[in-house]
Amino acid sequence: MTAALLANAVTEAADWLSEISANWWFLVVIGVIAFLDSIVPVVPSETTVIIGGVAAGLGEQPLLAVIACGALGAFLGDNAAYLVGRGMSGFIERRAERRPKWKANLAWASRQIRERGGLLLITARFIPGGRTALTISSGVTHQPRGWFAGWIAVATVIWASYAALLGYFGGRTFQDNHTLAFLVAFGAALGVTVLIEAVRHLARRHAPQVDTEATSQPLP
Repeated sequence: MTAALLANAVTEAADWLSEISANWWFLVVIGVIAFLDSIVPVVPSETTVIIGGVAAGLGEQPLLAVIACGALGAFLGDNAAYLVGRGMSGFIERRAERRPKWKANLAWASRQIRERGGLLLITARFIPGGRTALTISSGVTHQPRGWFAGWIAVATVIWASYAALLGYFGGRTFQDNHTLAFLVAFGAALGVTVLIEAVRHLARRHAPQVDTEATSQPLP
């Protein structure tokens, strides 16, 4: 009974989203949700971009417009998260001056983001919650604004293109079944996220251990 109710709820939600996704203002919805998801990582931005992609595959939305709105919203949101981090940096730095471990953590985080930041910023875009933590940390550690914005531009275009194209090909393949098109595309996106998390987990397990207490601590 529970499974049947869940299936019906998913079907109804997908049908409703399919109906509204044909409207021009759904492009605005994509941008707004992508912006909010960068700051509050519980908003389903991938889902919305995928739905826009499905609509594009059905000829109801321009594909490039879906990608552009998703990328622009995410770019602005990531930069807003960076500014939040910059605003917090003074408070965190003052506390770090009184706590040697915090100071070491900040120095280590700043070095890691600067050395590996480009790839980290792109990868984190595909990890709900991870992107917010990294963009805020970039602000806290005073990463150069131009450097940050450049990599975020690349990351958000790749992310929006990936999500929109999943939906687009789903819509083209299952033109007579909007719900199935969305579920297949969403399942593929979820699978990629799980795969990235698995690779990151394995990489951490096999990474060489560094003999410093600070590196085992999270960024404040």
